Amino acid sequence: MIEVTDVWKRYKQKSVLEGVAFSAAPGECVGIAGSNGCGKTTLFSVLSGTIKADKGSMKYEGQEILGSRRIISECIAYVPQENPLMEELTAKDNLRLYYRGDKKKLEADLDHGTAAMLGIGDFLGTAVSRLSGGMKKRLSIACALSNHAPILIMDEPGAALDLICKEDIRNYLTKYMAAGGTVLLSSHELEELSLCNKMYVLNHGKLDQAPIGMSAKELVSRFEK
Repeated sequence: MIEVTDVWKRYKQKSVLEGVAFSAAPGECVGIAGSNGCGKTTLFSVLSGTIKADKGSMKYEGQEILGSRRIISECIAYVPQENPLMEELTAKDNLRLYYRGDKKKLEADLDHGTAAMLGIGDFLGTAVSRLSGGMKKRLSIACALSNHAPILIMDEPGAALDLICKEDIRNYLTKYMAAGGTVLLSSHELEELSLCNKMYVLNHGKLDQAPIGMSAKELVSRFEK
């Protein structure tokens, strides 16, 4: 179980997150919808340890993890919206960095794990700078999942992916949750949001729970004040 309580974040005089709170159990997928610039990326950056919250708590299995990058790196896999890869390296060299030299684990994932599902083997020897946007996205997802963490955070995971790859990711997420993993995702795509057991809208810094079954655009419009 992950429990997020009273998370706040300000940039200068602007409040981006105001008392954000939610929980997610093993096997659940929680979706965060909202208009561009509403703070979804900021929230995920806080939860993944990329930036610090001004205030708040995040507990995993009762243990406080917000602010501890070491524990977060063990518990959370984060797929950011922006490309996190090293452009001058090959796809495989990027994977080696994330797998921290664990050749056996990497080869297993390339053979039958997430990396195989995402088709990374087709361009392992190619420099990232020469990959298409969709290939880079697939590689960044494979890198993030290298730690096989129990919590997976994905910021707009389907962006720049073709339909086949999107379906592969959806299938993987279904299996990940069936095995007890927890998924937090933001998306504008109904197919991805339909995976969610719980759905929230982030608007003016506040998180409101929303019903399942409508598009992200409809959700944002419904909760705007």
